[in-house]
Amino acid sequence: MLFPTLGFALFFLVVYLMAWALNGSNEWRKIALLLASWFFYGAWDPRFVALLFASGLGNWAIGQGIVRARSPGTAKALLTIGIVGNLGILAWFKYAGFFLEQLSGLLHDLGLERDLPLLQVVLPVGVSFFTFQAISYLVDVRKGRVPAAGLLDLMLLMSFFPHLVAGPIVRASDLLPQFRRSPTLTRGAVAAALLLILWGLFKKAVIASQLAADLVDPAFFDPASRSSLDLLIGAYGYAVQIYCDFSAYSDMAIGLAALLGYRFPRNFDQPYRAASLQDFWRRWHISLSSWLRDYLYIPLGGSRRSAARTYLNLFLTMLLGGLWHGASWGFVIWGGLHGGWLAIERFWTRNRPGHWPVAPRWVGVIVTFHIVVLGWVFFRAPDIAAASGYLGALAVGDWRNTLVTPLSLALVVGGLAIHALPVATLPALAARVRRWPAPAVGLALGALILVVDTMRPEGVAPFIYYQF
Repeated sequence: MLFPTLGFALFFLVVYLMAWALNGSNEWRKIALLLASWFFYGAWDPRFVALLFASGLGNWAIGQGIVRARSPGTAKALLTIGIVGNLGILAWFKYAGFFLEQLSGLLHDLGLERDLPLLQVVLPVGVSFFTFQAISYLVDVRKGRVPAAGLLDLMLLMSFFPHLVAGPIVRASDLLPQFRRSPTLTRGAVAAALLLILWGLFKKAVIASQLAADLVDPAFFDPASRSSLDLLIGAYGYAVQIYCDFSAYSDMAIGLAALLGYRFPRNFDQPYRAASLQDFWRRWHISLSSWLRDYLYIPLGGSRRSAARTYLNLFLTMLLGGLWHGASWGFVIWGGLHGGWLAIERFWTRNRPGHWPVAPRWVGVIVTFHIVVLGWVFFRAPDIAAASGYLGALAVGDWRNTLVTPLSLALVVGGLAIHALPVATLPALAARVRRWPAPAVGLALGALILVVDTMRPEGVAPFIYYQF
């Protein structure tokens, strides 16, 4: 069930009316939202609702065990069991087939042929998100950052449909306190939420979808038949597409949760304006980058040890962050590229000669953007060979016979332009809209949805991050 569809709109309308009708009883409200979330997840594949239920039940039991443990050693052992269990779910569904394939190739290269089983494991949508959410919950309970949640609250934390399949990774400390009280809804919150949803709808249905159909997919499908200009604009186009696609999901998730009375943290902050890769990761997929920092980089030692260990920790964190995105060497190279450059940045910051001038910010923005775009080629291509072929065809230097259309070029430029809009634009507009009469808001919303529907290409492609 995709957000930008009529089916989801009808589903959400029912959930919205039901949730506010039950607002007098917070427990019944949460039960209704949990059942609706399972229905939402089951619309993709009913079999995996059982996985979601079992994961929630298991993490609740371990969380309760941690707070009731009679010794720190027992609590630590339970935490280890919980982390291993969650990572086991992720490893089986996401990586078992990949590692078996790599093992088969290695044995073949060594001349040790073996008839290994061929695994075709269906990847549950959103498994990476709800397992990471569960791990952070258990760690925070063990460290005393949050109290152990009740069964209903933890189930809803992991299953809540706005963020279930593609984030943001909302931490227990952000959402559990909101679940413990009956929410309220103000006119200003409604205006801001509707604008966020509409903005996300436009970015996904018009910019991201049109770029994918007209420019990005053809360029990556057969780069050898394209000119270097096509491939260059195609790489820029994918940078815009993935930003508009993923930030659109986050905007819509935040807006949908707000209409139900809950606040999600912001997940993007104009990432292509970053002047360094470290700054980029403070702005891109903020919930994941902060998770990797708090639950991987810092436990590895962070920057508290030697300089060499700091560089290694940065590299390993991003390498594993790349692998989190999927079982592919392309993701590993993408993560390694980011980790390596982060280490180089940290080395340069520590060792830059004092007499060397500091480069202007715009230089850092341009360099950082192009490193990110280079990484996106490995992220988007189906495998390393395809990524190498893309970069090789780009380097040929054939700038003739371009197939880039004025519309595609306008979408790339326009996507970068709207990405750079002042952060206060939507809040300022929401402050105006909330003073409008309700019928005027409804008419304007309907008219804008019709405009978006007219501008978008046929069909609705899944969000890119659904595959993770």
